[in-house]
Amino acid sequence: MAYTEETVHRIRQILVDKGVDFTEKKMFSGLCFLVDDKLFCATHFDKKRDEDLLLCRVGTDAYETALEENDCIPMDFSGKTMKGYVYVTENGFKSPKELDRWLQRCLDYNPLAKKSKPNGRISEKPH
Repeated sequence: MAYTEETVHRIRQILVDKGVDFTEKKMFSGLCFLVDDKLFCATHFDKKRDEDLLLCRVGTDAYETALEENDCIPMDFSGKTMKGYVYVTENGFKSPKELDRWLQRCLDYNPLAKKSKPNGRISEKPH
């Protein structure tokens, strides 16, 4: 499985509770959540680490601060580190409060984020 359904359900529930209009797309070997047609966060199961990771788009200004947290690591996708994006390990979003805090960071950055070019191969599920 490319992502853990429980984590996906938890993310959906928080976004619904906050009244956030979002869509979902399968990419980055997992499931991505988009707000205003911009990548917001994603989840996928990392086989090398044997754990579910939460990808958070926090922006370049918050990137270094986010990496100072114990359960946060650089996003290294295909051998290239992407500044502005971090992975949070399972321990870092274990509680509802911790997951909500990370999702709020993503929501705070979202209005400043640039939209990506659409990819016709990706399926989209609106919420």
